[in-house]
Amino acid sequence: MIEWSDVDIAVRDAVREFVDKEVRPHLDELESGDMEPYPIIRKLFATFGIAEMARESLDKRLDRLRAGSESKSGGGGGMFGDGGSAGMGFVLISELCRVSMGLVTGMGVSLGLTVPTIQSRGTLAQQERWLPELVTYDKIGAWAITEPDSGSDAFGGMKSYVVRDGDDYILNRQKTFITNGPDADVVVVYAKLDEGDGTDKRDRKVLTFVLDRGMEGFVQAKPFRKMGIHSSRTGELFFNNVRLGRDQLLGETEENKSGDGRDSARSSFAAERIGVVSMALGVIEECLRLCTDYAKTRTLWGKEIGQFQLIQLKLANMEVARMNVRNMLFRVIECGQSGTPISLAEASAMKYYCSQAATDVAMEAIQLFGGNGYMTEYRVEQLARDAKSLMIYAGSNEVQITHVAKGLLGA
Repeated sequence: MIEWSDVDIAVRDAVREFVDKEVRPHLDELESGDMEPYPIIRKLFATFGIAEMARESLDKRLDRLRAGSESKSGGGGGMFGDGGSAGMGFVLISELCRVSMGLVTGMGVSLGLTVPTIQSRGTLAQQERWLPELVTYDKIGAWAITEPDSGSDAFGGMKSYVVRDGDDYILNRQKTFITNGPDADVVVVYAKLDEGDGTDKRDRKVLTFVLDRGMEGFVQAKPFRKMGIHSSRTGELFFNNVRLGRDQLLGETEENKSGDGRDSARSSFAAERIGVVSMALGVIEECLRLCTDYAKTRTLWGKEIGQFQLIQLKLANMEVARMNVRNMLFRVIECGQSGTPISLAEASAMKYYCSQAATDVAMEAIQLFGGNGYMTEYRVEQLARDAKSLMIYAGSNEVQITHVAKGLLGA
């Protein structure tokens, strides 16, 4: 693929019309927190039939599982569906990120992390229990691995733990920086198993559980105040002797065929980092649109500022960044269509480059707008605040560099 298909362009135009009508007029309320983000996405899903398609896809998949004709890791009900529809999914993400990246962040965690984890590791009964309302976004999902002392060192520094109590488990400690955390109905939680045998904490087995909102001892704290992506609600989760039945341990066994929780999380890391590519493209395209229009209308010394070479240099650099990020996205789409997996190292390289490019473009957009760029009404300052999160989100860029280097060195 070297260009968007006619279908992709039609989807783009339809989503853009929806965004202009349903999102842009409410940006101030979304940014201030006066409006919750979830109803807008539900309306988007209803408008384009996404919820119904997800429900039908999941139903067919569950029927195949009941018949024993499909493995748990098969498709159906995820963030983008099959490879053939990946382009449309990425178009949708880019268009939303042009206006409100937070909407995508919340949607991405629920549909792109929570759903696939349950889908790939859960029993048929667990999938039937949680997935139907998650894939349609009727219920909100969260994916909880980060802790106060374990961000990039997610497993080594993990302190959340469970102990066995008969057939049940007792969960304690906390998670932080959890997207959708304050509002989630269903939360995938990673915790270490404390068997009381003196095993070093860094080496303990990681188990994956699913918690429901309102469980005794499970506290979802109020949203954090953040620099950007304000329409995504982020918070802390606290576990105080939360009793979990075996039916809430994904796979209902400590010896999951898909490996322990580390393997589950690592597969999600790659998907999360790949998603940054389309998010970055949306930011870059919107910055370029705003800057091009402004360069044609803002005058200085009797000339449109677009006639000045330094302004042209900024615009040219933005266009080069747009082309590079778009081509990386086409690489992702082609891999999805051919069934070619993208390695963690390549996903990290994409995330590293695209997040940096989006941040650089957005900061240059503020500079091009001058004093106006620093004002909220011109929106480029919001794009800059949102773009910066991409350099931290899904693992800091410093960590991405390490993964890229390890891939090159075979480490």
